[in-house]
Amino acid sequence: MREEARSDVSHEPILSNYYESSILSQDSLESALASHLSIKLAIRAFPGGRWDREIVKSVKEDLREVHERDPACLSYVHCFLNFKGFLTCQAHRVAHKLWSQGRQVLALLIQNRVSEVFAVDIHPGAKLGRGLLFDHATGLVVGETAVIGNNVSILHNVTLGGTGKASGDRHPKIGDGVLIGAGTCILGNVRIGDGAKIGAGSVVLKDVPHGQLQSATLRGWSEARRTQ
Repeated sequence: MREEARSDVSHEPILSNYYESSILSQDSLESALASHLSIKLAIRAFPGGRWDREIVKSVKEDLREVHERDPACLSYVHCFLNFKGFLTCQAHRVAHKLWSQGRQVLALLIQNRVSEVFAVDIHPGAKLGRGLLFDHATGLVVGETAVIGNNVSILHNVTLGGTGKASGDRHPKIGDGVLIGAGTCILGNVRIGDGAKIGAGSVVLKDVPHGQLQSATLRGWSEARRTQ
């Protein structure tokens, strides 16, 4: 990232101060990320001390996977500074750590600021894997008991929510390597198997086996409602 940042500055000197404060003057990936998120989210003292070894490993895998899987990603620096899906994911990792430690007020504050700034709403109780790509990310909503596996790709306007009929463990469980298309709603404590692909605009109310292509339409939603 430092090499990429220096290259960018050589081509765009106007970015010199921004890149210096955001990346080049930082002594680690964790400090750079904490500093960047504190500015983005207007949380002066973003809890950077929450970057434990597992979170840092996840951050690095997210960076690698976004760079590899998203054709719009120009560089690691481009992802780190500009991709709100990536930044949302990392802010959530800290919020989830705080939530699991019983520090719910601070965790919910981070969730609220992420929602206001990035238009992405992930409850701090949700569990996220590694190597995640939230492409565009706008309008993504993830409920409290949702679980997202490793190497999952999710596009914009996706809801991993509840049906409104259950309490407790009420949100979807997404397996490894799943692709969820734009505008999809997956509702209830359903399981999406490893490697499944959910077509854009789908409404999913039942389990999807691993490796299957699911393309439930809004008409399918109406039919599912009638059969419940």
